[in-house]
Amino acid sequence: MSPSNTCINEDVWTVVRFATFTRLFSLFLQAVLNAVIPDHVPDAFSPPRTETPLLLDPIIETLFAGLCHWDAEHFLFIAEHGYLYEHNCAFFPLFPLILRFLTATVLWPLRGFITLHGRLLLAVAIGNSILFVLSAVALYKLSRLVLQDRKLALVSVLMYCLTPANVFMVAGYSETLFATLTFAGLWLLERRFTLGACLLFGFATGARANGVVNVGFLLYLTLQWGFARAQALGKGAGGIQYHHYVWELIRFVLTGAFYAALVALPFCLFQFYGYQTFCHPIATQIPPVLVNLARDKGYRVADAASPTPSWCQWQIPVLYSYIQDVYWDVGFLRYFQWKQIPNFILALPVATLGFIASYMYVKANPVFCVYLGLGDKGKDRKMHGFCNPRVFVYIVHSSVLLLFGIFCMHVQVLTRFLASSSPVLYWISAHLLFQYEPLIQNEKNIRPDQIKWQKDHKPGLSFAGMWRNNQVVYLLMHWKTCSIYTQCILGYFISYWFLGLALHCNFLPWT
Repeated sequence: MSPSNTCINEDVWTVVRFATFTRLFSLFLQAVLNAVIPDHVPDAFSPPRTETPLLLDPIIETLFAGLCHWDAEHFLFIAEHGYLYEHNCAFFPLFPLILRFLTATVLWPLRGFITLHGRLLLAVAIGNSILFVLSAVALYKLSRLVLQDRKLALVSVLMYCLTPANVFMVAGYSETLFATLTFAGLWLLERRFTLGACLLFGFATGARANGVVNVGFLLYLTLQWGFARAQALGKGAGGIQYHHYVWELIRFVLTGAFYAALVALPFCLFQFYGYQTFCHPIATQIPPVLVNLARDKGYRVADAASPTPSWCQWQIPVLYSYIQDVYWDVGFLRYFQWKQIPNFILALPVATLGFIASYMYVKANPVFCVYLGLGDKGKDRKMHGFCNPRVFVYIVHSSVLLLFGIFCMHVQVLTRFLASSSPVLYWISAHLLFQYEPLIQNEKNIRPDQIKWQKDHKPGLSFAGMWRNNQVVYLLMHWKTCSIYTQCILGYFISYWFLGLALHCNFLPWT
């Protein structure tokens, strides 16, 4: 095995060890914080339990009750009862389906000791932990391919393991599933396995609505590859051959339409399901306690005796848009109110990193950005690191999500929105660490005793070898000697990592 492959394998082990450790520590910490801090009683979706507790349910509740608060209640409710209430349809079905599948297969032997709700909680803890490790490995492979810099890729993924959206990667949310499918799909796409990437992006859309935006990667990279082919064929023919460009354009339109349809299909199918369920309801048995909840809270259920919902009369009846508008008051500039200033402050760090990423990239590649990465042939451009040409489409994607989140969403969710959708947050953080932190700019800066300490441990999942080759842990251990830039970046990641667990797991407001 070549030395480079040995280093990459060692990096993957480092990622797996650190991702596993942060998952286990997060589960432990949320259980402790949920036990010592009294739960807030918010005006949020909190359906009553319809099952009689079994033998092991109190233990499951003690260990994992913090994982089912806020929107997690919707996902668990859907997995247990289906889409009974209209506003449940804001939450896409892939994650609840996976939870239900785990309870019916892996956790099926526990059915006599734990209720369905308890098994769903256990499925959240197990499923999201495994998915997070997979997403970290996928992000490393993607970062290694795009950044063309092994050390930068590794530090980026180590930062991902400390993501400020940590609590949403642990709790019963679809963010971890979405990140896994998105990062793996992008890795396949970068390797030109386009159909496989399409399928993963389609599944990502089945997990979250913003998965539709991933079609932009498919369209852009397909256009870029076609443009490069036309240029290469034109050079071989001794001049510009416009018919090559025409053919590539036709090919792009046909394949692009197919890719877009494949990625958007789960969204369309789910809207059709919502239309059939609530616009043409059939008789269903709903537990009386849930009927009473709907009556008390004003939730709409699929009932043939009730008036037809107004959105059913729309020319294009999209239930998702109706729910976001009516139930969550989501819309352009609606969140620009004085009382929302604290939420804008909560989103300020991730927005700042997003704008810094765009600014630094455009500043390093102004002509390349003007040509949208299609026509500029500068030979002196850096071909590795954060500012290399392959990062361009990721910067555009991140900037679009950032601006949409600021102007059209509840801005406090911007942290988890970007953290689970784009690798740019982690790439720019690692890039800034390498640019401004002397301790990791060069391996020569690491003390000899530190190098010896790392080499004394062999790869594996043992606790003793946990910190081998882990520059982020090294920086945390030498916090006082780190630069102010490092302290700001790591301070933001660690503080949101911890505060998210403390607040969200006790039904207190968070991002």
